[in-house]
Amino acid sequence: MGRFAVRRVASMVLVLFAITVLTFLIFQKIPNGDPALRLAGRTASPENIASVRHTWGLDRPIWDQYLITMQKVFTGSVISYTQRINVIDQIRRGLPATVSLAVGAGVIWLFWGIVLGMVSAVKAGRFSDRALAVLSLTGISTPVFVVGAILLYVLAFLLPIFPNGGYVPITQDPFQWFWHLVLPWLTLSVLFIGFYSRVLRSTMLDTMGDDYVRTARAKGLSERRVLVRHVLRTSLIPIVSLWGLDFAAVIGGGAIITETVFNLQGVGQYAAQSIQSLDVPPVLVIVMFAAFAVVLLAALIDILYAYLDPRIRLSG
Repeated sequence: MGRFAVRRVASMVLVLFAITVLTFLIFQKIPNGDPALRLAGRTASPENIASVRHTWGLDRPIWDQYLITMQKVFTGSVISYTQRINVIDQIRRGLPATVSLAVGAGVIWLFWGIVLGMVSAVKAGRFSDRALAVLSLTGISTPVFVVGAILLYVLAFLLPIFPNGGYVPITQDPFQWFWHLVLPWLTLSVLFIGFYSRVLRSTMLDTMGDDYVRTARAKGLSERRVLVRHVLRTSLIPIVSLWGLDFAAVIGGGAIITETVFNLQGVGQYAAQSIQSLDVPPVLVIVMFAAFAVVLLAALIDILYAYLDPRIRLSG
């Protein structure tokens, strides 16, 4: 187990290094453009562009440019030349809203995805299975901004039950924190619930035909125990893997539309505002932050799998 964890951490470090190199090349060395002009913004004066070129080492060899860029990112000294603010500080301010959104929505979509997937698998071919299939496909195919707009219109304007947006820190008022996030949680969860339930249904139906499941039934175990202890436990492996990657993506700013619709002022909305204003430094940092979050969480999930299932250890 220890050697597997060391190998996985080593591979994670290599992947993170590759991410930093690719991100640097994408934002600094794409052809047909001056990187200093991209960093400073289209309305920058020649003096500002010259200052950016010197500050980021763009007049030095490429390896010096890479080291200077990484030093700025990891020491928190990246400045947005369009908004004139520290990018890392702005991400820290938006991170509580993004984490709150990701945690709440992640719990909702995982729980209901498992419940509806189990019901669909157990009732496969029946009316309830077909009805859940229609609902799942509807949730998957409906754009997030449409779901958010409908919930806001019905539950915040027609029936003013919930607030119409904004974020309240949990340290300021826990109840208002929860109440302001109910609609964003539901909006972000709809797509994932439909997708997870279909994946779990398919996996459980495949698992029900395996030899060890038939052996468990032959031993006289109850259908409920066979379903929970054998079928569901094995079928949850791909679900947990998907959940980890999706959760990391949301933390890294993947909920841009949801945050924008509900004006949560999180990392995703900050990324959207930076893209809209052609502000490159924040986008560079957020892209790297999102990639790091996905890789780190994927490594943790792999180590957890190896702890739970020795077969993964041997094949890893």
